Amino acid sequence: MKKGVALILWLTGSVACWCQSERWTLAFWNVENFFDTRHDTLKQDYAFMPEGDNHWTYQKYEAKRDGIYKVVAAMKCPAVVGLAEVENDYVLRDLCRYTPLRRYGYDFVHFESPDRRGVDCALLYRQKAFRVFEAWPICVSDTSSGFFTRDILLVGGVLMRGGAEDSCFILVNHWPSKLNGAKAEKHRIAIAKKMRGVMDSLMETHPTALVMAMGDFNSDPYELPMKQLEFDKDGRNPEGLYNLMFRLPKGEGSYKFQDTWSYIDQIIANRDLCAEVFRPHFMMQEDPRYMGEKMFRTSIGMRYVGGFSDHLPIIVRVP
Repeated sequence: MKKGVALILWLTGSVACWCQSERWTLAFWNVENFFDTRHDTLKQDYAFMPEGDNHWTYQKYEAKRDGIYKVVAAMKCPAVVGLAEVENDYVLRDLCRYTPLRRYGYDFVHFESPDRRGVDCALLYRQKAFRVFEAWPICVSDTSSGFFTRDILLVGGVLMRGGAEDSCFILVNHWPSKLNGAKAEKHRIAIAKKMRGVMDSLMETHPTALVMAMGDFNSDPYELPMKQLEFDKDGRNPEGLYNLMFRLPKGEGSYKFQDTWSYIDQIIANRDLCAEVFRPHFMMQEDPRYMGEKMFRTSIGMRYVGGFSDHLPIIVRVP
């Protein structure tokens, strides 16, 4: 009950105040398995059907959709929100048109990727705050070895606030997990190099634009895949990119595995901006096994618990 009251109060203040902000807010969030209840013959989505392992009913789907809306609203309706683990256009259209996000003019960019489980990256954006002028998927699968993963979503546009405008390119990422050990790390290293090349090219061809990569990299800032970007101890690399997670407190993070927090969700930009993990009380619950708190998830294994996600969002504000 206390969490419900706190969430209502938070949303009331958040939705009323976003338009008063003097800065653009951009965010990324791995929303954890935002699936509909129908089977797509091209995807391995059987667990997210009513008769599947997760007994994924329309009521659970609807609660998941509304939970995502509530978190976006609690973040004060960012100009853009990069999303990971989204199944398709249907769930995004539902989120933008059949929740209160509709009142704030949200739309989305999404392409189907070759990920066999059926999850993709997407970008939500407020149409009055961000005008899209180009978008395309960047394939990072290794088709020669039969390894298929989520594409990087690249969206170019213009951030708009009052009379101010700022050109912007956003790369939304969801790199392979650590489940396959060294093989998966090899793929993450290759993707890191490709992403760096794309960002370098964008900065060369659009020297005044904001270039930003956001995503679930499944590697913390100090692991080998991220070292491909050559960040120094202050989080800056030779091309002038900043890993904004370097300035955040160690021992905290956006993701918790057992008793360890980490920043596998990151934002990298060609400007030295301030980032933060969005950690409202209603997204957390007590962690009796490993102490402290943990994320209030949608499911734990196949047990539905009705929370939000196993990741916390990260936010960056652009002056």
